[in-house]
Parts: sequence; structure tokens; C-alpha cells
Amino acid sequence: MNIFVAKLNYSTQPDSLKSVFEEFGAVDNCKVIMDKFTGKSKGYGFVEMPNDGEALAAIQALNDSSLDGNNIVVKQSTPKPQDDRRNNRY
Repeated sequence: MNIFVAKLNYSTQPDSLKSVFEEFGAVDNCKVIMDKFTGKSKGYGFVEMPNDGEALAAIQALNDSSLDGNNIVVKQSTPKPQDDRRNNRY
């Protein structure tokens, strides 16, 4: 399951985010999204957990919990909608 994590402290690193989620089970991937121009965190990230039950437990336990001084938002990630504007050029 892909998990969306928002309101991260701008200093939060992927390793610390991963260690918090590993308390609930295996983590396949963890990333903090960085601004491509400044190289600084955008304050959100994604965690992939292979076991849906463990992922749901992590979401329930970690939503509105404190990480690096910020109360984070944790929820199941939904797929980004397709942007059809690129396909409708005249």
C-alpha cells in the first residue's frame, strides 16, 4: 500500500520517516519529496508498505502524531488523476 504523509518538518529525512513506519511492519520504499529547483523538502512524502494490514495500522496510529516537532497527516495515497490537457493541444 502506498501511504501519503503530509505536514512533515522540512528537516525530516527519509531514514527517520522509514524508521517510524518500520515499527508497524516492512517498508519497501520511503521518500520525502524535494523541490527540484531549491533541493529543499516540500513537506510531504510517501511510504510503501507491502502488507495492507500493517499499513492500515500505521496510518491509524501515526495520523496526527508528532514527528520531528510537527503533527503529521498520514493517509492512504490515491492515484494522481490523469492530466488530459497535454493530449488536447490544437
